[in-house]
Amino acid sequence: MEIIFSIDELESVANQIVAYNPNKVILFHGEMGVGKTTLIKQLCKTLGVNTTTSSPTFSLVNEYEITANQLVYHFDFYRLKNETEALDMGADDYFYSGNWCFIEWAEKIPNLIPDNHSIIHLEQLPDGKRSLQLQ
Repeated sequence: MEIIFSIDELESVANQIVAYNPNKVILFHGEMGVGKTTLIKQLCKTLGVNTTTSSPTFSLVNEYEITANQLVYHFDFYRLKNETEALDMGADDYFYSGNWCFIEWAEKIPNLIPDNHSIIHLEQLPDGKRSLQLQ
């Protein structure tokens, strides 16, 4: 699936991702500043998160409640030095919890990624729009 969009179309893009995507673990790839966190914030909103969302750059993971039994986990592994740090924080427990897991900088933990995952590649186009590829 490929979508070309502008920032004001973000809500529609998030709706399409949730409707189309078969996996709850999604890896986000793209250069710094391309809009990975912004897209994840909109996905959280689309899924029903009613609290303020932010980047977990320093905490590594933010947890958001959708319902009493459903959570969204947003990971940012940019600052990880190695996969052991992710294991120490219990990343594998999060990934196999059955809850939504949105993972930025997953290339830092290649051996920990569950088999059943989707990948979103974001790229900024010369006209300021974004290209999104969902695999």
